[in-house]
Amino acid sequence: MIIKTRKEIPSSEITPEAVYRDRRKFLKSSLAAGIGGTGLLSSTLNAQTGDALFARAPADINLASKPDWLVEKAAARTDAPASGPFNTDEELTPFDDVSTYNNFYEFGTGKDDPARNARDFSIEPWTVKVEGECAKPGSYSLEDILKPHTFEERVFRLRCVEAWSMVIPWVGFSLGDLLKRFEPTGDANYVQFDTLVDSEQMPAQRSRFATIDWPYQEGLRMDEAMHPLATIATGLYNDILPAQNGAPLRLVVPWKYGFKSIKSIVAIRFTKTMPNNTWRDLQASEYGFYANVNPQVSHPRWSQASERRLPTSLFMPRRIDTMMFNGYADEVASLYDGMDLRRFY
Repeated sequence: MIIKTRKEIPSSEITPEAVYRDRRKFLKSSLAAGIGGTGLLSSTLNAQTGDALFARAPADINLASKPDWLVEKAAARTDAPASGPFNTDEELTPFDDVSTYNNFYEFGTGKDDPARNARDFSIEPWTVKVEGECAKPGSYSLEDILKPHTFEERVFRLRCVEAWSMVIPWVGFSLGDLLKRFEPTGDANYVQFDTLVDSEQMPAQRSRFATIDWPYQEGLRMDEAMHPLATIATGLYNDILPAQNGAPLRLVVPWKYGFKSIKSIVAIRFTKTMPNNTWRDLQASEYGFYANVNPQVSHPRWSQASERRLPTSLFMPRRIDTMMFNGYADEVASLYDGMDLRRFY
C-alpha cells in the first residue's frame, strides 16, 4: 500500500462513493493510527485497477479557520449503521456537487456563488445565543455547544423545494440531544434558529438588491425538533462542514424541503407560538412553515411529483419519483396524524 499526500487533487482522482463506503473501516483505523496528520488522508492503491484513489484533502474545504479540536472530533466520528433511517443504499452524491451546488443566499443567489464567495469564511470565534422558554439560556461558544456530543455519520437524502435532490454522508448528532441540555420549559412549543449576520464575510447581506430581511430564520415544532432524525450537522464526507454548506453547524431535517435546514446557526430560541421563518415571510403562498416533502402537493409554479437526482446533464437527467416525506414516512408520518397536509404545507 502506498501512502502519500497532495495539496491539490483533481476531481478525477476523488474516491468514488462506492469505494468510500468500503473504506470506512480503513479510514477509521488510519485515523486512530495517526496517518496523514489530521487523518483526512492521503491516498491508497486500488488493488483491482492500480489507480490512485484520494480522499478529499483538507485544503479543499473553504474555511479560513479549522480549530484542531473540531477537526479531530469530526474525524473520530462513528460510522452510520448498516441499515435503518440513518443510512441508505442509494448512490452518494459526489463531494464536488455537494460542495459547489448550494443555496446559501448570504453568499449570493447563484448555485456556485457560495463556494466562490465563502473562501475566507472564519468560524473563530463563534457564539450561539440560547434564549426564550428554557431554564439554561445564555451565550455558548462553539466548543461549549459541540464538545459534549459524540459525532456520527448520518447518510440522508436531501430534497430541495426546487425539485432537485442529493444523498449526503453528514457528520453530526441528534438535535434533540442538544436542545435537552438547555432544559426547555413546558411553554416551549417551538424552536427557532437564526443564521449569522456578518456583511463583511457574507457579501450578499450588503447588497442593495437583497430581498431577505436578515437574519435568515427557520423553526420547528418541538416534537419535530426532538425527533431522532433531526440532526445538527457539523461535517460531511469525513471532514468538517465547508463554509458553503453551513459551517460550523447547520440543521438537517431530511423529511422536509432543504430550506428548513438552516445554515451557520448563531441563535436558538424556544417560543410559545409559531416563529417566523424566512421563506414563509417572503412568500407565504409558496413556502409554508412545515415544508414537508409531499409529491401530492405542487409548488404553485412547478410539480413536486418528481425530482432531479444530482449530478445531472442533458443526456443524463436522472429524473426520479419523489417519495412522501422524502422516504422517511415510516419514521415521521405519525407526527402529522390528523393534519391536512395540503393546508399545513
